Amino acid sequence: MIKRLIYTAGEPAGIGPDLAIIYALQTSAASHKNNLQFVAIADPQLLQQRARQLNCVIELEEINPNDEPYVLPQGKLGIIPIPTNTPVETGVLDTCNAAYVLQSLDLATLLCATNQCHGVVTGPVQKSIINDAGIAFSGHTEYFAEKTGTRQVVMMLATEGLRVALATTHLPLKDVAQAITHESLITTLRIIHHDMHEKFMLGSPTIAVCGLNPHAGESGHLGREEIDIIIPVLQQLRAEGINCQGPLPADTLFTPKYLDHVDVVLAMYHDQGLPVLKYKGFGAAANITLGLPIIRTSVDHGTALDLAGTGNIDTGSLTTAIQYALAMTPSMQAVPI
Repeated sequence: MIKRLIYTAGEPAGIGPDLAIIYALQTSAASHKNNLQFVAIADPQLLQQRARQLNCVIELEEINPNDEPYVLPQGKLGIIPIPTNTPVETGVLDTCNAAYVLQSLDLATLLCATNQCHGVVTGPVQKSIINDAGIAFSGHTEYFAEKTGTRQVVMMLATEGLRVALATTHLPLKDVAQAITHESLITTLRIIHHDMHEKFMLGSPTIAVCGLNPHAGESGHLGREEIDIIIPVLQQLRAEGINCQGPLPADTLFTPKYLDHVDVVLAMYHDQGLPVLKYKGFGAAANITLGLPIIRTSVDHGTALDLAGTGNIDTGSLTTAIQYALAMTPSMQAVPI
């Protein structure tokens, strides 16, 4: 069975369009091996403009989402066209195109929800320019949750040998402790357990849970969140049969002694877990949204405005994001991860 993955090219002035072009030029063999149709939602004029800057030739083939997917040959990129609101100057942000970025996400969500594609892989967006345009936007994770009517989702990054999920995502550090509640934490861990079992085919996944405070609170001397919230949640979930360990001090959890025996780590906040993950696998990691009714993965890097149009980029993270999306898609024989 051939699977269709939709790629949203993200910020048009950044490297999102470049990634789609270079991937299509390089990966015919992988696409055939994976029975993959890779389709970008983007402005065709933008893609051709960027291809000229990259000194390459790309053939665009408009895809009708109602048709059965088929594998495209090397050098041909499937596209569902939507126009930018204003011409794009490579490397230069423009608030006029913020709505174009979100339009591509909305269309991708619709195509997934109507089973016209099997998942979405997102290119990098520039959150600041979307907010500057007067549109409240905190990130892909939260946006897809809202658009699919999902009350709570979990952000997870994965690379070879390490998966890190987050109890909170894009919050100021001063707001993190208040956001970690019994209800939110127990839902987060249930989502992780469910998706590790259902989408990653792990029979009884082991989750290692970080403490919020240094030394996991030092028995209450460095904070009581572990005693008042985290420990009671873990006790309740263990009684339900969910294998969760902790809370463990984050400064020692990310060592082979612990990581060799767990399937995923839950960090309490963004910069507690992701620096370790990105140090280990930056450029070969993927961002995965757990808990959605659709498959969604993403590259692990930003828009790299200074590299757009130069060709000096690496498609490793895009390839990884595609492989994870395929691996989570039922009945798909994907490249092993």
